[in-house]
Amino acid sequence: MADHQEASVTLPSEPASVSAARRYVAEILGEWGMPPGSEAADTVRLIVSELATNAVQHTFGQSPTFTVDVRLDRDEQLRIGVTDSHPRWPKRLPAAVQQDNGRGIVIIRCLTAECGGRVSVQPTREGGKTVWIELPWTVPVQQPVVQ
Repeated sequence: MADHQEASVTLPSEPASVSAARRYVAEILGEWGMPPGSEAADTVRLIVSELATNAVQHTFGQSPTFTVDVRLDRDEQLRIGVTDSHPRWPKRLPAAVQQDNGRGIVIIRCLTAECGGRVSVQPTREGGKTVWIELPWTVPVQQPVVQ
């Protein structure tokens, strides 16, 4: 098995791209051996959905695209990053009880912590940022079949 696998996709910053990002990550993780209906796969899909939603909603049209990077290191650590070109870093917004938004980063942090992982933010050279999640990889990785 390779020490490092990675995949990425760049999508337009529009609402339809959230489900595209979720599908893309699910397909990649399936190729790497994560069962599609597993609890881990469902959790990762939810985290990716929240990360992509934040990239679309909170960049105020200043990031025309966002990129989703998926990396697997030594069959031990899964890293998923969502990069946009807006300089503002994510923060918890005050949310009224009846409000439907403002909780994305809290959801991401909670789900990541429950899985034994962590969240980090890195600035990009272009002035944007990447929000990374790191999770332990507990699924045996399968080699792609070469024909």
